[in-house]
Amino acid sequence: MTEKLSFDVLASWADNLVPVAEKAGQAILEVRSRGFDVLKKDDASPVTEADRIAEGIVVAELERLAPSIPIVAEERVAGGEVPDLKGDSFWLVDALDGTKEFIKNGTDFTVNIALVYNGVPVFGIVHAPAREETFVGFVDSETGQRKAEVSRKGESKAISVRARPEQVIVAGSRSHEVADEMDAFLSKYQVGDRIVIGSSLKFCLVAEGKADFYPRFGPTCEWDTGAGHAVLRAAGGRVHDFDGAEMPYKKAPTFLNGRFLADGGP
Repeated sequence: MTEKLSFDVLASWADNLVPVAEKAGQAILEVRSRGFDVLKKDDASPVTEADRIAEGIVVAELERLAPSIPIVAEERVAGGEVPDLKGDSFWLVDALDGTKEFIKNGTDFTVNIALVYNGVPVFGIVHAPAREETFVGFVDSETGQRKAEVSRKGESKAISVRARPEQVIVAGSRSHEVADEMDAFLSKYQVGDRIVIGSSLKFCLVAEGKADFYPRFGPTCEWDTGAGHAVLRAAGGRVHDFDGAEMPYKKAPTFLNGRFLADGGP
């Protein structure tokens, strides 16, 4: 690291990278408007031209902005490109999270940019181009100073988790629900509503106080969760396993996560 990750540095990086996420999002929408082919990666997950174009836009700016910080990007890793992660920081990029939503002309896909420091996401941008909304969150690891906000159609506001009510609202996956485990977990609570939404927007619902939990029982990778995790941390929430331990990062070479709970707090 050549630069201390102070609150001011993270705020400056947010100012630089939000327009980059928006540029990547615009490129994704342009690909969808002209049509595209859907290919399969080795793990049978879909990939499109939009994934690769958007990742290229984000990675190029990260390399310019902070050339000393390695980048773990989904399509690069799929191609066998895993950087040396001996330092204390690295970027996580999923430039099109929710490819299935994108393919079927939905709106719940996002551009995700995260920075991990000492195994914890400290900075995240989640941009949803089809919804015209962007979530940003970052935390100074030394001072605890934090900022979390959402911008919708040019208007920004601060966000935070809410105190858990008697009847909880639960965010869940549109494509990857594990029904039996979810039902067993929710049996311990009074559930007032369940919101089904794609991509990392589930973390953002909790961060904004529109949901109380996002339980995840199916597999994810670090680039799926890093940006949303950072936004939720900055808004006062946590992402942890079902025994309460904070979800770790830097799990190379697969970067696979275990089961977790994104939680707005007690």
